[in-house]
Amino acid sequence: MALYECVLIARQDIASTQVEGLVEQLSTILTDNQGSVAKHEYWGLRNLAYRIKKNRKGHYVLLNIDAPSDAIHEMERVMRLNDDVLRYLTTRVDELEEGPSVVMQNRHSRDERGGRGGRRHEGGRDGGRDNRPPRSHDSAPKPAAAASAEGESA
Repeated sequence: MALYECVLIARQDIASTQVEGLVEQLSTILTDNQGSVAKHEYWGLRNLAYRIKKNRKGHYVLLNIDAPSDAIHEMERVMRLNDDVLRYLTTRVDELEEGPSVVMQNRHSRDERGGRGGRRHEGGRDGGRDNRPPRSHDSAPKPAAAASAEGESA
């Protein structure tokens, strides 16, 4: 049997429990066709790069699959017919990834750093500028022509 990774995006307005139900439905389709789901990861509700069927967000799920190609074709057919699935991509791989995926590793490292707002920019909110009042026009450096004219009259 071949090894596959499948990432699917479900609509934003369904609950995460419904997404889990969808994953269970797909895994039963695979097991009925002599396949198996080695691992599935729920990546959460994430922003889409562009609107898909009027949705700005979607529930992302990764499936690591060990199944024959007929099982994959049946799973993809069911996903095409399901209105809750916005997009999917199934890729054949040489070996399945052990442990958490890169997306989950990045999420855990971000959580360890303190999440959102944990980072402080140098200089505060204004992008590193200090809060001194602007210089007056008298203390600004004079152009070279004006400086030489003052030197001649003195």
